[in-house]
Amino acid sequence: MTGTGEEREGTGRDGPWWWERWRSALLDVGLAAVSAAECGLEGLPFAREAGIPAALGVSFGVVVGATLLLRRRWPVAVVLVGIGVSPAMMGFLLGVVGLYTLAACEVPRRVTVTLGSMSLAATFVVTYLRTRGDVEADGLLVVVLSAFMAVALTVPPVLLGLYVGARRRLMESLQERADSLERELSLLADRAEERAEWARTEERTRIAREMHDVVAHRVSLMVVHAAALQAVAEKDPGKAVKNAALVGDMGRQALTELREMLGVLRAGSPGPGPRPAVRGHAAQAAPALAVEDGPCLAELEALVGQSRAAGMNVEMVVHGEAERYPAEVEQTAYRVVQEALTNCHKHAPGARVVVRLAHREGEVAMQVQNGPCGADGVEPGLPSGGNGLVGMRERVLGLGGVFVSGPTDEGGFKVSAVLPASR
Repeated sequence: MTGTGEEREGTGRDGPWWWERWRSALLDVGLAAVSAAECGLEGLPFAREAGIPAALGVSFGVVVGATLLLRRRWPVAVVLVGIGVSPAMMGFLLGVVGLYTLAACEVPRRVTVTLGSMSLAATFVVTYLRTRGDVEADGLLVVVLSAFMAVALTVPPVLLGLYVGARRRLMESLQERADSLERELSLLADRAEERAEWARTEERTRIAREMHDVVAHRVSLMVVHAAALQAVAEKDPGKAVKNAALVGDMGRQALTELREMLGVLRAGSPGPGPRPAVRGHAAQAAPALAVEDGPCLAELEALVGQSRAAGMNVEMVVHGEAERYPAEVEQTAYRVVQEALTNCHKHAPGARVVVRLAHREGEVAMQVQNGPCGADGVEPGLPSGGNGLVGMRERVLGLGGVFVSGPTDEGGFKVSAVLPASR
């Protein structure tokens, strides 16, 4: 099927046979009926000149005119029929509409030019012969009149068809581009929503991890001190008072840190916590908590001292000279040691713990290793959510570091991490 550019697939086809719409079918039927009537009337003089019965001439004209019904299906054939019957002086509407349809459809332009030239030449020759034989006039006038008639019946429908076809193709191209842009915008919107949801999930996970690190260590020490307070309350009132004071200090510190974090979240301004690696629009969608006011490596001694005060046998060893690291690096190192000590309080009561911190060229390394539990150690019954090691690993890997954890040959447990010194 040769399309005329008036209808295209995908526009809601509901017409019969080769028509896309019923409106187009009715239009072609109407044009074919008018063309058949015209050619039928023109068949009478053709029958007299050809010496054939009038009924045969009229029937021939009706059949020729009715071929206009096929203009959308076979436009080349319709134009050839119009050229073929031009000597019989019939098919005016057939020729004009056929040339328009041919120029508007998607046939090669060389075909349109060839058939248009043939129609122009046929119209010129027929008009010249008829005019020269019917009237006595100057030969040049006959030529000019014949050329005018040929151009008037051929060029306007061809130019109009070319214009309409080009305009329709342009509109289709613009519509396709609009549809493509709409699909791309829809896809971009879906991806932006996915990135925003991913960023929100990452931020919720990070905040939960930060809350865990802040609360778990303080509360774990409070539980340890409370257990010790219960054990020595009657035997050593002085130590019980000391442990009670430590529990109060731990509670106040935990509340202070929680207030600071919640205040930052309510205000929407930066606060403590390493920012996750987020790319693209997700980086803008994820409100990060800043790290400038978070804990640092200089506070590790105080952290270890708190564990000693809780009764843990802990030793800290530092190798190399301390340097000034980016805030997120120092905070991550602090949180790794803090969570490792919390795990020692939970799972290795009475065990000897060694905290090692090494300042190397281009990196800082930390390790917390505990031996087997002491014979008189009693687990304080602290709940464990199973997220401590996972949170430490996420923090370290998020900064491009290396994290290793696992049991030791002596029956203890070891947590090691190496962080790059620059970010």
